[in-house]
Amino acid sequence: MKKLPTLLFCAFVVLLAVLGFNTWRAAAPLADIAPATPLALDTGAVTQRLGAAVRIATVSSATDPQANAPAFEQLRRHLETSFPRVHASLKRERIGEALLYTWPGSDPSLKPLLLMAHMDVVPVDPASASAWQQPPFSGAVQGGFIWGRGAWDDKGNLMSQLEAIEALLAAGYTPRRTVCLFSGADEEVGGARGARVAAELLKQRGMRFDFVLDEGLVVTQGIIPGVVAPAALIGIAQKGYVSVELAAQVTAAGHSSMPPLESAIGLLTKALARLQAHEAETHLDGVPAQMLERLGPRMGFPANVVMANLWLFRPLVADKLAAADSTRAQLHTTMALTMIEGGVADNVLPARARALANFRIMPGESVQGVLAHVRDAVNDPRITVSAQTSNAAEPSRVSSTDAPAYRSIEKSIREVFPQAAVAPGLLMAHADAAWFEPLADNVYLFSPVRAGPADTARVHGVNERIALSNYAEMISFYERLLRNAAG
Repeated sequence: MKKLPTLLFCAFVVLLAVLGFNTWRAAAPLADIAPATPLALDTGAVTQRLGAAVRIATVSSATDPQANAPAFEQLRRHLETSFPRVHASLKRERIGEALLYTWPGSDPSLKPLLLMAHMDVVPVDPASASAWQQPPFSGAVQGGFIWGRGAWDDKGNLMSQLEAIEALLAAGYTPRRTVCLFSGADEEVGGARGARVAAELLKQRGMRFDFVLDEGLVVTQGIIPGVVAPAALIGIAQKGYVSVELAAQVTAAGHSSMPPLESAIGLLTKALARLQAHEAETHLDGVPAQMLERLGPRMGFPANVVMANLWLFRPLVADKLAAADSTRAQLHTTMALTMIEGGVADNVLPARARALANFRIMPGESVQGVLAHVRDAVNDPRITVSAQTSNAAEPSRVSSTDAPAYRSIEKSIREVFPQAAVAPGLLMAHADAAWFEPLADNVYLFSPVRAGPADTARVHGVNERIALSNYAEMISFYERLLRNAAG
């Protein structure tokens, strides 16, 4: 017993040494990367071109492929007149309403790369139109911003990619690696008419990409707790997506004056309550853990010690993240009840009631696993459970952070955003790049957009905008990426 205090002290010293060593190792300095010289841009001209694109209301429809077709044609003509070198030097193909550009490289032995964006936008809720500081399709330049639906999602990416290539062509640059650009017209409604068709076409041609880069995570500022510096997150995986229908059918429908003990609505609401009470368990591993470990050195004491030693502090960090809606979604497959319907009149018992639950599925899990979970949680044979397969998507695989493509993206970010900490991340939404995953070694999801806490609601929301200074950075990012990854 006399030796116990000594043993405990020695164990404590060893623990402190391990914690200190891991923290020191995690904070090892990165290789120096010189900031890129900003591109010499005609700010007025690039601003005018993006503003004109925003003014074209290319709202996509899930049910009508020809909805707003004149607007999409107008945008395609705007691209032609805005980027004459691109359209003279690159091959352009129409795939339905979508566009595919190919810029041949000088070395055909190298796998091509694919940059993605999309031309379509979500509609503006008429009830919110008066809350916009500038009209939602004005493309107005005010207060240092370009305002309007699509300025960020995703015409900012589309136009900045083309601006970068136009500038490279003007400089006489020829890529060694072939560069492809795909721009869909139905990304906001699933991409089945554009990205899916294009991926199938390229598969038939035997195309294989070194990597794909699509819209996704951004350069955050003040969003990640404990990280004061900007944090540029490169999505290396995206969640899957499925909506599950739960339906209750009864024979005892009729007049509400003589209700049975069990009704369709009653059965359904009990099933939904059981489902909500059995949410998927949270766990901190995979991509979210990688993100925290990479960002740890940019956090102050003691957070940097904690993030460098998740082997010890993982439960503590997981509990902290699970306490907030914004971070809990990183830790599990989420479920949101989004629709419920049943009944035709206030004095009529419905024969059927249904609800939809939307799931965003963690990498490593599956649509079938979600269905099994729902059936187990509901545990009632009178409730039918089925997936809406028309827009279901499995979660992506996890792309490599050691691949040359990731390092090219990271280097390009550090050249253009030199103060930013770069880390991998998990995209909780679902992008068109998923359709191209079978054709690519790696798929990455990143938009060179700066976003603070007040900006996250702008995407698909009110007052969407992009800063003029940030738009210049976006163009510079794609110019650097093409030089770093293609040449």
